[in-house]
Amino acid sequence: MPYFDLGGARLYYEEQGQGRPVLFIHGVWMSSRFFRKQMPYFGERHHAIALDLRSHGRSSHTEIGNTVAAYAQDLRAFIQGKDLTDVIMVGWSMGAFVIWDYLRQFGPANVKGIVVVDESASDFKWPDWPIGSFDIQGLHQAMTAVQTDRGAFASEFIPLMFKDPPAREDFKWMFDEVTRLPESIAAAILFDQTLQDYRPVLPEISVPTLLCFGRDEKLVPIAGGEHLQKSIPGSRLIVFENSGHCSFLEEPERFNGEVDSFIRSI
Repeated sequence: MPYFDLGGARLYYEEQGQGRPVLFIHGVWMSSRFFRKQMPYFGERHHAIALDLRSHGRSSHTEIGNTVAAYAQDLRAFIQGKDLTDVIMVGWSMGAFVIWDYLRQFGPANVKGIVVVDESASDFKWPDWPIGSFDIQGLHQAMTAVQTDRGAFASEFIPLMFKDPPAREDFKWMFDEVTRLPESIAAAILFDQTLQDYRPVLPEISVPTLLCFGRDEKLVPIAGGEHLQKSIPGSRLIVFENSGHCSFLEEPERFNGEVDSFIRSI
């Protein structure tokens, strides 16, 4: 299996095809496996790459570096080490945070465009940001559940990602992926990513941006996408009527086509 050595951790990744790099970045506790309906499609048309962030999926589990900022640094090391240029970054959920932190730290020089999948500027309910997913009590409850009965928590969380409950065989592999991380790491990265606030970063984004949001609002409201559209210059919002948090799995044909059209328009 292919791994990229960070010199302290190894990142698992998959790649298919040639041409413009299209890099898929997953959400918190997830993995590259969630993009299984994208890799063959984009691998036929571009250079499709999906990686497991540090401590996720089949990458090394490390006790350090489990922050969004560190994941962005790992991403830069991967892009430089693989000699990728003019990258299209597709960030789902926390993956969007990783992209925004990458731009904040390193700028847009090697980024050709970004696709944000169902993530708002912050997951925390700040006093002036009521549409976040967690207040401090809710975050504490979630971190406690991860520490004390992660299996039950994951079983309740996975269906929330979809408009309609996933099939039993899909639920099983998703559960297996979500529970790969040690509980201590899962709680640490949930805390760090939830307290991020990228509202100040958004107006500075200068690369073409596509926003993909599911109509079902169990996790992220459409208002989060509308705010991004207003805040990121020139961005375009697409709403997937039959999806929740995972339009790339719930409406893969439309998702793949919309993202491919966006890539070709740049």
